Amino acid sequence: MPLLTGGAISAFLGLIGLIFWWSYFVAILKGAVPIFLILGGILAVYIGFDDIQDKLNRERQKQEEELARAREEIEAVKAQTDQYREELERLKEDARKKSSQE
Repeated sequence: MPLLTGGAISAFLGLIGLIFWWSYFVAILKGAVPIFLILGGILAVYIGFDDIQDKLNRERQKQEEELARAREEIEAVKAQTDQYREELERLKEDARKKSSQE
């Protein structure tokens, strides 16, 4: 309850002060608007820069994942090639044995 009362009194006094000191309030606004624009611009540049860095990091990570996937495929093909090579050697040996028996 005291918070509600204090808030109401503060709002009332602020309204009265705004009415009596309107010209000072406008002068403060005139001085504050350029500062807010500068700070807002700096914030926008920072957020834009951060967004670009995030996008570059996502692209780099995607490329690394594709590279890792390609390396895995290469390893699988190498293993399959070795398997085929061993099978070919075995078939050659079998063919030599059969031709020597005949």
